[in-house]
Amino acid sequence: MKQILIIAIPLLFFATLIANSQTKMSRSEYIDAYKGLAISEMHRSGIPASIKMAQGCLESENGNSSLARKSNNHFGIKCRNDWKGARVYHNDDKINECFRKYPSVEESYTDHTRFLQENTRYAHLFKLDRTDYKAWAHGLKAAGYATNPKYAQLVIKIIEEEKLYLLDKVTTDELSGFTQPKSTDDKNEPFSTQVSKAKNKVIESFGNVTLNPFASREVLEVNGLEAIKAKQGDTYESIAREFNMKLWEVHLYNDLLREAEVPEKNEIIYLQRKRYAAPKGSETHTVRSGESMWSISQKYGVRVNRLYRLNRMQGNEAPRVGEVLFLRKKRPK
Repeated sequence: MKQILIIAIPLLFFATLIANSQTKMSRSEYIDAYKGLAISEMHRSGIPASIKMAQGCLESENGNSSLARKSNNHFGIKCRNDWKGARVYHNDDKINECFRKYPSVEESYTDHTRFLQENTRYAHLFKLDRTDYKAWAHGLKAAGYATNPKYAQLVIKIIEEEKLYLLDKVTTDELSGFTQPKSTDDKNEPFSTQVSKAKNKVIESFGNVTLNPFASREVLEVNGLEAIKAKQGDTYESIAREFNMKLWEVHLYNDLLREAEVPEKNEIIYLQRKRYAAPKGSETHTVRSGESMWSISQKYGVRVNRLYRLNRMQGNEAPRVGEVLFLRKKRPK
């Protein structure tokens, strides 16, 4: 199996490169890119990171909307009478409406915070517990944030599908690993070139020192993702420390919810977010005795909630021995 070298590219610098690229982002890529901003703003303002992250996904189409790409406006905030900054005109509820334009994505995230803090109609939201994302979502809709009657349900759906509520538990100590975004003048270069340059800059900053936190571990590739096998005595906390990850990242990437869980020996632990489908050639899986939806999701590198949706199953439904599960396409009706 291959050995890999992890370079600690500052998260939000990488996010800026992605946003300036013409490559379409997936939702998980968008979340990985900007979750640091959402968590930072949560600790600064009290707005749940899950809410800010889900709104960003929804309003910006995961960073792919014209408004997000051209104007760095990730929350669909319109100019209003008190807006003194740059502006752009875009068709929305009406033709040629005025929207705020920002010099960076970071500015969009911080202005979203100001927008909610300074508008009295949102004041009641800041009295809510920051872990009560459902109350926040319904409160935003009731206060008039969006005209879509299903806005609250859409926000909640993203939070629950992506387990964004785990972001609301990140402490200030865990936040210390996140850095502020840096600007780039390479907006017109292909995304792959920008990332390559970023990596080279980081490598140069370490001189001739080679950093390889995987020296004592064999790194597996499962469904195109990096993973390891747990050893006797491992805990999720120790794995997080070993690979310079946050504990909540290990939980999120592996669909883990219970804080006290410990991995079994040889259990696969993913170091990246699992995918929406199994690799080509793994179309179905026949359930064996002792298997669960979670263990099957770990075997193929597919998110648990996605397995349930592919197979038209309820979230608490256990698979039956001998049942054929679909891993790439949705089960026919």
